[in-house]
Amino acid sequence: MEAWVTLATNDEYAVGALTLAASLRRVQTTKKLVIMITKMVSGNVKKTLTEAFDDVVSVEELDSGDIANLTLLDRTELGITFTKIRCWALTQYIKCVFLDADTLVLANSDELFEREELSAAPDAGWPDCFNSGVFVFRPNLNTYKDLVNHASSTGSFDGGDQGLLNTFFSDWATKDISRHLPFTYNMVASATYSYLPAFKKFGKNVNIIHFIGSAKPWKTCFDGSGEAILGSVEKHTSSHLRLWWQIFSTEVKPALAKNLAIGTGPGRATVQCMMSGMSSTYCSSPPPPPTDSRESWEAGKPDYTGTASFTNIMEKMDKTLNDPAVGATAEK
Repeated sequence: MEAWVTLATNDEYAVGALTLAASLRRVQTTKKLVIMITKMVSGNVKKTLTEAFDDVVSVEELDSGDIANLTLLDRTELGITFTKIRCWALTQYIKCVFLDADTLVLANSDELFEREELSAAPDAGWPDCFNSGVFVFRPNLNTYKDLVNHASSTGSFDGGDQGLLNTFFSDWATKDISRHLPFTYNMVASATYSYLPAFKKFGKNVNIIHFIGSAKPWKTCFDGSGEAILGSVEKHTSSHLRLWWQIFSTEVKPALAKNLAIGTGPGRATVQCMMSGMSSTYCSSPPPPPTDSRESWEAGKPDYTGTASFTNIMEKMDKTLNDPAVGATAEK
């Protein structure tokens, strides 16, 4: 059997994994869906996962504990991603494609299973390395044991799974070009900023979008009109973000609601906020009301959505004209 494999280390990433699974079903994949979960995923979320995936595998956490390198990435939470290497222990499957829980499949990509281990797309930040958010592999206990030994002896140059896998499969950059997946199978939002013309030309062919960084789709804020406040997510991929939320709202949220209360694991607050129809960021820390400043007016950049909006200006004018004190001053 062949399978798509992902990992959830808490309830937040489980929500991402559920949306990923829904996206795979949406494009009518013929492959099995498998998720590895740790004990930090709460019981009720796990129940939803068993309904969405063909196989839910409980695994023990692996943590790099490499604070120094993870601090360089400003992502100290990534040490636990070492757990990802347990996917090589899924020997009930012949070949698999691993997908991070913060990816979304836009088009059927079953053709990836024709590739060999270790096939992956270049990392946008350092193309001589591959990005470990999407890769083709063959489960094998010997490979798994070698990876565990490599993690203990060599470690990871970035503190996470990507640095570990790139040193283990160190010939990826030079040995066989057929193991280089097209970027369209793992397109990260930051690439649209660094090479926007390429995105405009090839973006319509993207199969898999990867929401890298700390600004995950499930943490998105929305303004009063329902538009996403994109933050570090590039505006050119905003349609992908909206699609993520559409799939979550129509398919994942009802499935979670069916299983009633959310458990007690990390990420519980995020899931509860999302179930109430708000993103976790907006729910836990509402954005301050729009403000304007004299400096912005003088610079010719008033906040037309805040105090400089037409409605607010008209209200201010009406209030001023109806103020008795103003009228008395005018008569003088």
